[in-house]
Amino acid sequence: MTSVSYSADANIMQARPDGGVSSDVAVLLPIMAPRLQADCQPDGKIELSLWGVGKLGTVLFEALPGPYVYGPNSVTGSVGGVHVAQSAPAMVLTSTKLRRIFAARRAAWWHTVSAGAPKPRAFRTKTRHIVDLTWGTLIAETRGDNLVLTVGASRAEAEAALLLSVEAIIAEAGEYSARCDRLPDADPVLRSMVIQGTHAALSSIRKDEHGQFAGLAAGQAYSAPARTYFRDGYWTLQPLLTLAPDAVRDQIRLLAKGVQPDGEAPSAVILSGPAQSAAWEVFRRNADRYKEEHLRPGDWWSDHFDSPLFFILTLGDYVAATGNRSETPRHWPLVTAIFERYQRLCAGGPLPLKPHNDRDWADNVYREGLVSYDLGLWFGALDAIVALGPELDPDLVARAKVAAIAGRQAIDAELWSDEARGYADFRTTAGFAEDHLMLDTLTLSRYDGVPEAKSRKTLAAMATELESRNNQRQPYGDWGVLCAFPPYKRPSDVRAKSAFAFRYHNGSDWPYLDAIYAEERLRRGLGGARYALVRWWEVSLANGWAGAVEYYSPPFGRGSLLQGWSGLPAHVAVRFRDQLKAELAGRPK
Repeated sequence: MTSVSYSADANIMQARPDGGVSSDVAVLLPIMAPRLQADCQPDGKIELSLWGVGKLGTVLFEALPGPYVYGPNSVTGSVGGVHVAQSAPAMVLTSTKLRRIFAARRAAWWHTVSAGAPKPRAFRTKTRHIVDLTWGTLIAETRGDNLVLTVGASRAEAEAALLLSVEAIIAEAGEYSARCDRLPDADPVLRSMVIQGTHAALSSIRKDEHGQFAGLAAGQAYSAPARTYFRDGYWTLQPLLTLAPDAVRDQIRLLAKGVQPDGEAPSAVILSGPAQSAAWEVFRRNADRYKEEHLRPGDWWSDHFDSPLFFILTLGDYVAATGNRSETPRHWPLVTAIFERYQRLCAGGPLPLKPHNDRDWADNVYREGLVSYDLGLWFGALDAIVALGPELDPDLVARAKVAAIAGRQAIDAELWSDEARGYADFRTTAGFAEDHLMLDTLTLSRYDGVPEAKSRKTLAAMATELESRNNQRQPYGDWGVLCAFPPYKRPSDVRAKSAFAFRYHNGSDWPYLDAIYAEERLRRGLGGARYALVRWWEVSLANGWAGAVEYYSPPFGRGSLLQGWSGLPAHVAVRFRDQLKAELAGRPK
């Protein structure tokens, strides 16, 4: 999660009618394909990595002259361009020449290369440069005026990728870009946002060296060790339910490996290849903080309060979208264990209580007790159990129905705030309430956990307080949708990046939350949704962020690029395309 400066006055990129985005200056192109990933600066530098393997090296090449046009995994200059294959870990840089290759010193920041490990080996012929590391291989091959780059967990994988011709790589790149263009009749800003958001979701589908599904990546910055998240994956896979349903099925099977017999689940499941797994395990066992947080070799941050609920929600959404119920009996024992776990956490009351920790999506905030965000997921999970289980387990279904009714009857008295005109972020067992407006409380509305009238009041309050264009009490002008306002009351409740007002969970703009907010407005025909769906993208273009950004805020810059769950605005825009057209025409539905 990087920090990059933000400028409210910049105007670096422009959306084009064809869905591309143009820039007179070179900006970073984030690249993710099923195996290969990279950071490319078209003015002469590319850093190459491989899913499940890690960093492999840096390639310097003759700069591509601008101006530039950026698309999914692609950039073209006035001469030459960058194109990425889908069928193999290969890419081509056209109309350029290789200058130099540097082998990576280690696979990731936590990777310690032992003193006795073999040194990188470099081989060179007239047209080919090969760099062999103990954890992978990088190859650069000159083909006339073009430079083909391949990577692999082994020499064999990298060499097999070289079988693709330049023309085949460019064709695959073009077909992939066309697949991302899901709203071609939209205006340039909306069309380009949908292209980039769809790219973020599709590129999250990762493969191993044998071509098998290897998880949904959260984003580039979340791939060492390679891992797949319960929550990030859930929001990422919403468009994949129709675009790639088999990937959703396989994601469920991977996540199931992380759910414990008592219903506990980590933030993510680690999916690294052998070399990276071995290196990570050495680090985990010898770093106290990581050993304490990552309790098992396959866990990334054990025992997250929201993860088990997302497992049930994912299963429920998959069955609802595909009609394929064959996965339900396969995973029903885990569904049962999760239900029983949260029943115990109810501690005799109607609603489960979160322990005092920072382990849900807001992982820089110590929320405890009744947490609106988690309770919304609980209601969604209960409804999923009711929909999935009548033939499998009528008794559990009956208990889930009772729990859902009791919880929904209790929620208003426990968490509604007249002063905030919304549901409190959380209320502790000691009675303290953090009752600012927080976008993530909309899970209560999304999963029909609260009365419709209260949902509408909440959405009206959020339009006034969280849409920066309407909030004169925040000092940065019109820059997007704040995830929280006012900032957290108690300094002891926040840590790290969220300890600062307007940063991270304490007020940054998170596109995935913007999409949830927009969807709730669109479901009710309230209008005003376009701002939430595209303002973050307008800011991204202005600042030269060529990809779906994780989060950002004016005083603190942005998070990582090409973030899977930041594809959710694109999904909502496609789903509600007619309403958005009407809104743009001044006729909100």
